[in-house]
Amino acid sequence: MSFLLAEHLRVTKGGRAILDDVSLEAGSGEFIAVIGPNGAGKSTLLSVLAGLTRPKSGEVSLDGKFFSEIPRKILAARRAYLPQNPLCEWPLSVERLVALGLTPHLPAFGGLPLQFAPAIGKALEACDLTSRRNQPVTTLSGGEFSRAMLARALVGEPEILIVDEPVTGLDPRHAMDCARRLSDYAAGGKLVIAALHDLTLAVRHAGRIVALKDGKVAGQGALTAALIGRVFDVEAEIRGEGEHASVTVLR
Repeated sequence: MSFLLAEHLRVTKGGRAILDDVSLEAGSGEFIAVIGPNGAGKSTLLSVLAGLTRPKSGEVSLDGKFFSEIPRKILAARRAYLPQNPLCEWPLSVERLVALGLTPHLPAFGGLPLQFAPAIGKALEACDLTSRRNQPVTTLSGGEFSRAMLARALVGEPEILIVDEPVTGLDPRHAMDCARRLSDYAAGGKLVIAALHDLTLAVRHAGRIVALKDGKVAGQGALTAALIGRVFDVEAEIRGEGEHASVTVLR
């Protein structure tokens, strides 16, 4: 079980507050979607929750211990982070790229232990990349590379998975597969926090919404047409329930 607590986070850049008094509680078994307009602070919040950005004020703790008290290797083993628009300029094979997600678990010296081969194969299959196993990542399409990076994040089966816009660049089938996979991963007892622009995928799969606007929490809980209107300044309609739900922006 994992319990992540963020209290009164404030992050500033160039004298501007990117996050302003943001607090969040999250635990194992949850799939939380972070939504908000461009510049709302979503990516910054995820980076802070992953322990990669230090807030100007406020604290993040994991199971009662502040991040500053947790050794970096232990934190890396417990959580995986997938940034928005990741890059890889080396012609690694897809298999080797995915294996990098196991770095916190690998011995300091030597090659990749055979015991990790099943986990790599499972991650490749889950992200529909088995046929691309030996292909250089520099030759993948944008969507294929996004799936490879997701496989890299999943391969170590982290307790906490933090992903920033994981469906960007994916075709509709793979975008739906990705959202469903994140939901299933959370249902298996893990904590998943994802920034999503696709509100239909958010309403279908996330158990809780955290909405940001101008660096502040504008609302938490279920996604409603009223919350969408308040956060994005649009009129929206939500139809259906569960995996049949959809969000339509009317004006």
